[in-house]
Amino acid sequence: MNDLFDKPVFIFEMANNHMGDIDHGKTIIREFSQVIKNFREFTFGFKFQYRNLDTFIHPQYKNNHDYKYIKRFSETRIEKEAFKQLKDEFERCGFISVCTPFDETSVDLIEEHDYRIIKIASCSITDWPLLERISETHKPIIGSTAGASLEDIDKVVSFFEHRQKQFVLMHCVGSYPTPDNLLELNQIDLFKSRYPKILIGYSTHEEPDNLEAIKIAVAKGAAVFERHVGIQNEKYKLNAYSSTPEQISKWLSAAREAYDICGVSNRRRDISQKEQNDLRGLQRGVFAKTDIKAGEIITGDKIFYAIPNFQDQLVANSLSKYLEIVAQKDIPALQPLLSNNIQMTDSRDKVLNIIKDIKGLVLESGIKLQNKIDFELSHHYGIDQFHQYGCTIMNIINREYCKKLILLLAGQGNPTHTHKIKEETFHILYGNGWIKLNGETRNFAAGDLLTVERNVPHSFGTNDGAILEEVSTTHIKADSYYDDPLIDKTENRKTYMTFWIDWLEKPIN
Repeated sequence: MNDLFDKPVFIFEMANNHMGDIDHGKTIIREFSQVIKNFREFTFGFKFQYRNLDTFIHPQYKNNHDYKYIKRFSETRIEKEAFKQLKDEFERCGFISVCTPFDETSVDLIEEHDYRIIKIASCSITDWPLLERISETHKPIIGSTAGASLEDIDKVVSFFEHRQKQFVLMHCVGSYPTPDNLLELNQIDLFKSRYPKILIGYSTHEEPDNLEAIKIAVAKGAAVFERHVGIQNEKYKLNAYSSTPEQISKWLSAAREAYDICGVSNRRRDISQKEQNDLRGLQRGVFAKTDIKAGEIITGDKIFYAIPNFQDQLVANSLSKYLEIVAQKDIPALQPLLSNNIQMTDSRDKVLNIIKDIKGLVLESGIKLQNKIDFELSHHYGIDQFHQYGCTIMNIINREYCKKLILLLAGQGNPTHTHKIKEETFHILYGNGWIKLNGETRNFAAGDLLTVERNVPHSFGTNDGAILEEVSTTHIKADSYYDDPLIDKTENRKTYMTFWIDWLEKPIN
């Protein structure tokens, strides 16, 4: 999004607390500008409300102060030239300019005064004529949601997304001030989950001395915050939901504390060397269970794990299904496996390179996958020959009926084998290749159906890459009989992995 939102954004809402007095408005701006000097890690905005009172209020009711909003707006009215002076003042003091229009003419004035951000008030969130006019501007837009139904919020989000607008959605409760039991901060979670492509914020109306709500909002991932502000003096009183400079300073300090407690976002935290050292002291070292001869492959039945561990010793935490360990020297029973008496070969990089190739094939095919995917890499002659002999199997369903996806990389083939229990049909979803049934070779292409009956020897492969949907009776692990007896003698010829769908979007590492 716009670089205005690279850091947490705090917007001070002046509303009518300038009291129609331009000098009082400038005093508010200047006093709050002193507060923000202590919080350089945040971005700050100041916000006005624009109403063209000559058209916003019905002509027959302009002087009818029985209506509280007509009375308030009329008594605090200042002309557009005065607003421009105040807007220039808070930009001079380091604030980003934000304004809420309540009518189309006010949007014109916002453009004339060149505000940076447009804010939509909760009462206007479904004012479609106003939204249409706002969408014609080239400014980031923030919208509050007090009183709006989820259906209406969906429509508003869709409205601005379809117009490719920078849009921030604010959780807001329209009670002034809002009691704690009505703050409904879980709405932030709802919005973040439902609208993952836009920033979510929090427009607050709780008691000014409430410092817990801002901490919770920060922890829930809100990125933009709005609060009413003002200054009380002998001439002007302050309403119950607006904060003084002292209260705002405490509010921002609470937000800072929450950010410090929450730590980094969207990446793993930094791990200190001390923490790593302390944890290693509790890790089990790897020891020889029996005498191990030089040159011997060290398998799980030849080792055990215990504390303490020693410097340069292999620990249980470092073992994986990708690791092959060979003794370089004789290792007596009960002695540790050390860096100078073993050699380790890690095939994990080979597996990750295979996964990258599979990812490329899936993205190229455009096939949609379920959220959680169980992979099976079949490497019949070992991982080193996977690109020549093997396939990738995604297990989708295995009940009385079975569905799998079989992925073949370019140049890959699956060796000849037979099933005695299951019958299977291949639906070719993508690419092309060949299948050999009872010694007879047939070519296949996307859209073809191929049935393999029980006890029929078959193999298949591709030159360019292919994805096959296999539909069969229940899969049983021991029901694949290979012609080549070496395959059954190959240890660890399958690698099992689980991914969530975002693996297609993230780097493989």
